Amino acid sequence: MIEAFVAEGHEVHEEALVRRTGPAAKPTSGAGGSGTWSALDHLPRFARELAEYGYSVPARRRLIRAGGEFKAQLLYERYAFGNTSGVSASRRLGVPMVLEVNSPMVLELSKTRGLSFPRLADKSERWTFKEADRVCVVTHVLAEMLKEMGVAEERLFVTPNGVHPDAYTNPDPAGARKALGLESVKGAVLGFVGFYRPWHRLDLVVDGLAARELREAHLVLIGEGPAEEELRLQAEKRGVAERVHFVGPRAHSEIPGLLPAFDIGLVPAINPYASPLKLHEYMAAGLPSVAPDQPNLREVLTSGEQALLFKPGDGDGLCAALATLVADADLRSRMGERARETLVERDLTWRGNARRVLAAVEDLV
Repeated sequence: MIEAFVAEGHEVHEEALVRRTGPAAKPTSGAGGSGTWSALDHLPRFARELAEYGYSVPARRRLIRAGGEFKAQLLYERYAFGNTSGVSASRRLGVPMVLEVNSPMVLELSKTRGLSFPRLADKSERWTFKEADRVCVVTHVLAEMLKEMGVAEERLFVTPNGVHPDAYTNPDPAGARKALGLESVKGAVLGFVGFYRPWHRLDLVVDGLAARELREAHLVLIGEGPAEEELRLQAEKRGVAERVHFVGPRAHSEIPGLLPAFDIGLVPAINPYASPLKLHEYMAAGLPSVAPDQPNLREVLTSGEQALLFKPGDGDGLCAALATLVADADLRSRMGERARETLVERDLTWRGNARRVLAAVEDLV
């Protein structure tokens, strides 16, 4: 978003404990940094939660100081659990606040690591959502969830995750396969990018490789994650280990050049409110996808056009969709072209998102 705002002709200052690299970043003053922040992972859960809430105190001071020096006209912040600094700093500075929400963290964390102070978490999250001048959510499904939490409809707008489409021009499939060590692969490549957890249901794909229709297909995983050990064991058990390739994590800047190694992009499972960046990357690369048939994905996809959709959690349905695409290269090509066209038509791009944000706050700045 920083690069997108700059590309749209705006001046941006980033203020954060953990800084990104790039032209928009400036030296950070004061204590803190990635080492300090990552140390929280080793704290007991209750202590980690308290530290996450405590972050708002120094962050608010930093934002007020930086915003005043920069003469900011707008604050933009990606929502993080326990962080109320952006909303409170914007009130002090007298400028509007845009809060980007990718997921309802209280709901998500309650289902994963758990919460020690659930009522405090819920109260803090609701207050942050309701007090922001504008709340940018990644799907209409998520917008409805926040409306149910009390966020005024007129404050909500949708900006799906966006990509840099120009990064996907001039694809080199042979070079991409060589970079991933896939030169000897002859069958169709089913590809997944990301940090894979058990709930991503890549196990359904591994099971599918044992089917006769997919006997020559290969599964390629770019990334890493806690599901890897179980997937390796499952692949051995199913007798498909030689066709499951764990190629390791790659820098995100490399992904556009690597996706041409795939024939089909995989989204075996996804949260019901998410806008998966990997899906839009597949689309930008001109790849057809196989994904679950659920409302948040139907905001972008139509089954039979850019992707084949299957009933969530249905392994047979997933494998049938994969078999259809593996058997028909012309269909893959047509659907991949339509996926790329849809991405452009819907402006699912980094600059498109910046323009949507600016349009949403036009009456505030």
